[in-house]
Amino acid sequence: MAGSLNFRSRTRVQDLGRLPWGLILLISAMALIGVAILYSATYTNPREADLPMKQAVRLGAAFIVMLAVALVPLKVWFQMAWPAYVSTFFLLICVELFGVTGGGAQRWLQVGPIAIQPSEFMKVALTLALAAYYHKRWRDESGGFLLHVPALGLICLPAILIFKQPDFGTTLALFASGGILLFLAGLYKRIILSVIVLGVGSIPLVYSFVLQDYQRERVDTFVAQLTGQSVNLIDDGYQIEQAKIAIGSGGLTGKGYMEGTQAQLDYIPEQHTDFILTVLAEEFGFLATTGVLLIWALILALGLMIALRTTSLFGRFVAAGAVATVAFYILFNIAMVLGLLPVVGVPLPLLSYGGTVMITVATSFGLVCSVHLAKDDPLQAL
Repeated sequence: MAGSLNFRSRTRVQDLGRLPWGLILLISAMALIGVAILYSATYTNPREADLPMKQAVRLGAAFIVMLAVALVPLKVWFQMAWPAYVSTFFLLICVELFGVTGGGAQRWLQVGPIAIQPSEFMKVALTLALAAYYHKRWRDESGGFLLHVPALGLICLPAILIFKQPDFGTTLALFASGGILLFLAGLYKRIILSVIVLGVGSIPLVYSFVLQDYQRERVDTFVAQLTGQSVNLIDDGYQIEQAKIAIGSGGLTGKGYMEGTQAQLDYIPEQHTDFILTVLAEEFGFLATTGVLLIWALILALGLMIALRTTSLFGRFVAAGAVATVAFYILFNIAMVLGLLPVVGVPLPLLSYGGTVMITVATSFGLVCSVHLAKDDPLQAL
C-alpha cells in the first residue's frame, strides 16, 4: 500500500516465537565456545583469571541486547537510522577532542566507570544510514555514480576520524562493509575497481605520510615475512611467529584442552583478545578449528538467507550490511593471525575477550532478527 503501513498486529510473545532460533542457538553455542577457550587462555595468568567470568556476564548482557534489538519493529530502526548515524559521528568528534588514550591510540570515551569505543558503534550506524539512504533513492539499474556520492561521503567522513585515532582495522572494516552495500546498490563495477586501484596506488603515500611509526613497523614486518626476508623475532615479528608455532603445533587434532604449550606459558601477546584463534588451533587442532569456522560460515549464510527473503529494501540492506560487518571481523582476524595481513587489532567475534565489540556483534544479529520478523512487511511508505 502506498498510503499506509500494513503491519500485522503481534504481541512480543508471538514475536519471540517467530525469531530465527536456529540462528540464535548457533550464536549462543559460539559464545560458549569462546568462554571455554578464554578460560584456557587466561587461567595460568593471575591478572587475567577473572576475564572468563566477566566475558560470561557480558555475553548475558549481549544476548539481552540482541533480543531487545530484534523485537524493535523494523520501521523504528528506519526512523532511528539518521539520528543513530549523526549521534555516533558526534561521539567520534568527542573522541578526537577529549578521548581516552590506551595502547598508543585515542579511541575511547570515558563515561563514568565505563570506557566506550564509538568507532565500533559506527559500524552499525553506518549500515542503518546506508540502508535508509538507498531505501529512499535506489531504483533498478541504479549504477549512476552521482546516486552513490552521498553514500561514499557517509562512509568516508567517519572513516577519516577513525583512521586518525589511529584505528586502521576499523577503518578497513567500514570501507569493506560499506563497499558491499554500494555494490549491492548497483554501483558500476568499473567504478569500484577504479577506487580499489586508486587505493592500492596510494599505499606508498599513506605509508610515508599517514601511518604512525608503529604502524609502519607492522607493515615492514608483514612484508618481510611475506617475502621471506629476515625478521627480528624478538621484537617486531615475535607475535606472528609465536602464533604460527601455536597453530602448527596443534596438528590435526590438537594437544588437548588446557594442554597447549604456547597458550599455557603465555608466549603469545594478546592471546585472549586478537589472537584467541591460536589457543583454539593449538589445543583442538585443525579439525576442530575448521569446525568452528564452519559454524561461523553457517551463521553468516543464515543471515544472508534472511536478507534475500525479506520484501523490504531497507531490511535487505540492513541484514546484508550486518552480516558483512561480522564477516569482515572474522576474515581480517584470521588473515592477521595467519600472517596474511599486518597486525591491525581486529578481534574474533564472540571468541575474543571484549565488551564493545560484543555489543556491536549482538546488535548486528539483533538487526538481522528484526529483519526476519518483518520479512513480509515491504515498508513501501517509508
